[in-house]
Amino acid sequence: MAKTRSTRMKTKRPLLKKITNIATKVFIYFLLVSVIWVIALRFINPPITLLMVLRNIERKADGKSFKTEKKWVKFENISDNMKRAAVSAEDQLFLKHIGFDVKAIEKAFASNAKGKKVKGGSTISQQTAKNVFLWPGRSWIRKGFEAYFTLLIELFWSKERILEVYLNVIEMGDGVYGAEAAAQEYYGKSCTNLPKNQAALIAACFPNPLRWTPKNATPYIRHRQYLILKNMRRLGPLDF
Repeated sequence: MAKTRSTRMKTKRPLLKKITNIATKVFIYFLLVSVIWVIALRFINPPITLLMVLRNIERKADGKSFKTEKKWVKFENISDNMKRAAVSAEDQLFLKHIGFDVKAIEKAFASNAKGKKVKGGSTISQQTAKNVFLWPGRSWIRKGFEAYFTLLIELFWSKERILEVYLNVIEMGDGVYGAEAAAQEYYGKSCTNLPKNQAALIAACFPNPLRWTPKNATPYIRHRQYLILKNMRRLGPLDF
């Protein structure tokens, strides 16, 4: 009986060691691939995101045709009004934090704990990490990956690059992605010369671009636009 138990223990140990070795290798490979991926996208513009793919699958399921309106615009060519509107609307401490707004996260936790409408407290860096490297959703697993990729882009990208990618891949309407596509869709002009009020109205729709649109702005969106314009005046120029 003792020999049988000893034999089982010896059999389990190599199996446990094998599983541990495999898990370690997978972890190391993931770290290497993710770091290389992030560094590569510091210089290469992401051609498509998982969200764009998923949205097109949803469109096809609804009997609609595929639609991905987007055009990359370099950071220096994007209207300063659009940059400042995005920061004023989504992340006023963007230039000061290292990826996370602790106070906003604490407020989100407090609000969610009280059973109120779920809030994310996500910074522009977190949203960029989610949009470029991950899938949409609110699970803790996805949040964990989001935090990891947020740290990586803060480490390997500049703030200019983070904001450039953000403004070129963010969903801004049904099949509309990025500031240039949004400016063309809603105002028939390039994002390079958007005035303050138009940039602020586009940014006001960021939280739910499939529900809200500058073409038919609700009183709530007009109020958000007003607040964003107010924040833009207070924010002043972005000193990168």
